[in-house]
Amino acid sequence: MNFNESDILQIQDKGLSTEEVNRQIEIFKRGNIKVDIQEAATIGNGISAISDEARTEYIRDFEHKKEGLDLLKFVPASGAATRMFKALHNFVAEFDPKEKELREYLDEKGDSSLQLFFTHIEKLPFYKDAVAAAKEDNSDFDELSNDEQKKLIAENVLYAKGLGLSDLPKGLVPFHKYDNVVVTAFEEHLYEAAKYAESKGVVKSHFTVGQSDKEKFEAEFDKVQSRVEEKTGSKFEITYSYQDPKTDTIAVDDENTPFRTEEGGMFFRPGGHGALIDNLNQQDADLIFVKNIDNVVTWSNLGDVVDYKKMLAGKLLELKAKAFCLIEKLQSSPSDEDVKEASTFLAEELFVKSLTGSESASELLEKLDRPLRICGMVKNEGEPGGGPFLVKDEEGEVSLQIIEGAQIDDDNPEQVKIVKESTHFNPVDIVCSVRKADGTTYDLDKYVDPNMSFIANKTKDGKPLKALERPGLWNGAMAKWNTVFVEVPVTTFNPVKTVADLLKESHQPLND
Repeated sequence: MNFNESDILQIQDKGLSTEEVNRQIEIFKRGNIKVDIQEAATIGNGISAISDEARTEYIRDFEHKKEGLDLLKFVPASGAATRMFKALHNFVAEFDPKEKELREYLDEKGDSSLQLFFTHIEKLPFYKDAVAAAKEDNSDFDELSNDEQKKLIAENVLYAKGLGLSDLPKGLVPFHKYDNVVVTAFEEHLYEAAKYAESKGVVKSHFTVGQSDKEKFEAEFDKVQSRVEEKTGSKFEITYSYQDPKTDTIAVDDENTPFRTEEGGMFFRPGGHGALIDNLNQQDADLIFVKNIDNVVTWSNLGDVVDYKKMLAGKLLELKAKAFCLIEKLQSSPSDEDVKEASTFLAEELFVKSLTGSESASELLEKLDRPLRICGMVKNEGEPGGGPFLVKDEEGEVSLQIIEGAQIDDDNPEQVKIVKESTHFNPVDIVCSVRKADGTTYDLDKYVDPNMSFIANKTKDGKPLKALERPGLWNGAMAKWNTVFVEVPVTTFNPVKTVADLLKESHQPLND
């Protein structure tokens, strides 16, 4: 692709090179590469089910060791709340209370989440504030019909004239209310982190945020800091980072040439959450807990969440200690017994199978000496999320991977059959070890599988385009990590994808 002078300046301003942009364009020409799934990971075949007794031991071991560890909670928090309120936006745009009743409109739409929203609207944490805003903006509010009031309340939930929740980052949307205290998803993450990521009285949390939102998060922490620290008895160290513009990707048209904006410039888009591997690469801790911003619960529902996070951490510490011991043996004149022990550990505990059946000490060392993650897996009950599979790579090696639907070859009946046999999904419940045996950290960029990037159809200014998303953070961006899957209960997974999810039991405080 030949770029003009203006294009080259634009590419350089992004911190990119023309070579990198051309590489991305070649991916569009090549198309998505589908993964080669061998089997669905199930209990006993890639997913471990931990007994109650073993879980107690892992929790005890973690609690015993955590004061000597650097702990960090890493939360991708740059997502906007727009999708969370999508149905409500449609409602405000479409519903006219002078033409039909709300009940009739809801029946026509058949949207169960929207029906739930209006049936239990009083239980939402921001309901009273939205009503107050609606009354302030409409002096005749109390004389209006119930349906007219509901529409005004919805408008004041969404737009800047009221609460403007739709324009906020998701982490700053009020999720819960305790008596008269309204708490955001961001604040709930701090309470939760204090339960398992506290060491020596300090809780360290890192949030990836939109560059324009950092001051909003800082202001929120200033507002809640004393409350959170008093309730938890801990001090908090909060850090932030942005998705680097150099991880943006070029968009193309149907001819696979750069999509042009109305001003004539090339159009770059954020490269998806997989770009956050660069942000994670800047962190240094013994254990890093990774969790999505919208997956929180109320204080009374934290029991299982905390216990299973500690269990995963304890399990990771056990595996890490074994791996480090074997790495040390393999680095210094290993015996045949040492080689056999390493091979067995890789096959039976990390599920990394030998291709030849007789790998050398150096080959085993290369496989062992990698970043390590342990991922909670929940029984699939219809929630969205990537699934755990045994996947063969281009070199013929089979390993455990988290695979999204877009990576599946839907035209291959055998692949579709394996997907239907899947029993679990990934709720983004991950504990990571990114330090080497010598205390330095791995360069995580070396463990990304670039072939797991993925092309999606989008629009800009009403025109179709093709967008390139980098390998997902827990998919291709961690594809070459050593990975362990452990079953966790569904009570640990409570995402808020739509505003109506806030009405689920796990998001309703007991005092309500």
